[in-house]
Amino acid sequence: MNERLRNGQRKIQLIRVPFWLGGGRAGTELGPESIIEAGLKRQLRAMELELAEEWEVDVPGDAVEPAPSGCLMKHKAEVAEMAGLVGEKVYRSVSSGAFPLVLGGDHSVAIGTLAGLSGHYGKLGVIWFDAHGDLNHEGTTPSGNMHGMALAAAVGHGSFTLADIPGAGPLIRPGNVVLVGVRELDPGEKEFIRSSGMTCFTMHEIDRMGIHAVMEQAIAAAGRDADGVHVSFDLDCLDPLQAPGVGTPVPGGLSYREAHYALELLAESGIVTSLELVEVNPVLDPARRTARAAVELAASLLGKRIL
Repeated sequence: MNERLRNGQRKIQLIRVPFWLGGGRAGTELGPESIIEAGLKRQLRAMELELAEEWEVDVPGDAVEPAPSGCLMKHKAEVAEMAGLVGEKVYRSVSSGAFPLVLGGDHSVAIGTLAGLSGHYGKLGVIWFDAHGDLNHEGTTPSGNMHGMALAAAVGHGSFTLADIPGAGPLIRPGNVVLVGVRELDPGEKEFIRSSGMTCFTMHEIDRMGIHAVMEQAIAAAGRDADGVHVSFDLDCLDPLQAPGVGTPVPGGLSYREAHYALELLAESGIVTSLELVEVNPVLDPARRTARAAVELAASLLGKRIL
């Protein structure tokens, strides 16, 4: 079992965030329910983990007008409102001693998660599993979709940052951010990664070094002088042959076993204090393979072992 959970942080608090407006494609609002239906709570109880009261965030989404064509920050007001609501829940959860497990929703949900966590921890490390960098801003985005700006907002890159979210703490330091599984970056994202001190393990590094060495370095970088470490897991970091139900699939991703091993190593490290699972879109995956993968990966992070 994860050392943090051994040391008293045993309650897992599920926080559902059925939000899709940051991704520009409906379906991820069904992600939280899909992950629950795939057996998440059964799995956690089988691991003898205590579940705190489950929360669902009442996010904006119904009857929202389409974003104007060419908009550089689509649904910015709704994303900011959602982030404030999520941040308040996450802050309450972690301050109570629980382990927040946030279920998205598109990856813009992470803006709220990190707002709440940064309000509690003085220094927060982040390990960001994703096929993409999510480091665009209004000056570099090719789509205007704010799920591609979530990490940028967290580190203060661009005009929309955590400072715009009520109750948020300090910006996340780029030196404590680690990207894992990246294989599609826009030019502005590449430039920022190179100049910011952020650690990025693309699929090239994973292929060359192996996932064990990558995660050893990721754990060291994210955990350096950090009071807590958050894992943000976008299911599109997996190869789409194994996780087809995501909005922006990119071929050549992590294998199912590589992802499990990465999260098992994180569990062994004892540094992880929160987790979110995002971008599960059951509309694109009627067989629910992606939701089932999310359940099994969460279990690995929380201490499940083969033997």
